[in-house]
Amino acid sequence: MIRFENVGLRYGMGPEVLRDLTFEIRPQSFQFLTGPSGAGKTSLMRLLFLSLRPTRGLISAFGKDTSSLQKGQIPALRRRIGIVFQDFRLLDHLTTYENVALPLRVLGQEESQYRGDVVELLKWVGLGERMHVLPPVLSGGEKQRAAIARALITRPEILLADEPTGNVDPPLARRLLRLFIELNRLGTSVVIATHDLGLMEQVSARRLELADGRLQIHD
Repeated sequence: MIRFENVGLRYGMGPEVLRDLTFEIRPQSFQFLTGPSGAGKTSLMRLLFLSLRPTRGLISAFGKDTSSLQKGQIPALRRRIGIVFQDFRLLDHLTTYENVALPLRVLGQEESQYRGDVVELLKWVGLGERMHVLPPVLSGGEKQRAAIARALITRPEILLADEPTGNVDPPLARRLLRLFIELNRLGTSVVIATHDLGLMEQVSARRLELADGRLQIHD
């Protein structure tokens, strides 16, 4: 689905932060992206989300060479990829329901088309009773689940989650992990960036380990 071939990344004139990355995200796969703080996990997630271009190498997404795409063609590919940011990025003036529905509103859909899907998804992540609440009233774990629901509402083929359990306690982290596992079982490829060894030990999954800008793969 997404393939990297000898990808390198540097910011400005600085040293390469990612070097010679060659790997692929396969259909219906589940993997952890790990490595020490500052290893480049967030940069790699941005490359996977196509919000950042590599300095060198080739990234192909859904069979298309991303370097040959026009700027206007990228958003259509990115809609096939969901992302959960570390800082949630919920809009405080919108309810939980409105935050989750926002990607569909941006696409021009009428509420009558998506209301049932949004409500069903909020119930699935355990927020059925909190859908009309504003984000400042939500706990950290509830915000995280709202962010996951928003990433899933467009039914992406790949879900990227950047430290999704970094702001929650261990019992909620396990609950979130079960959500990701269930999502993967339903057919979505999942990439979770984390440094939480306890989380990774709970499921047998492929590990992509970043260190000194290079990637080691443990299948």
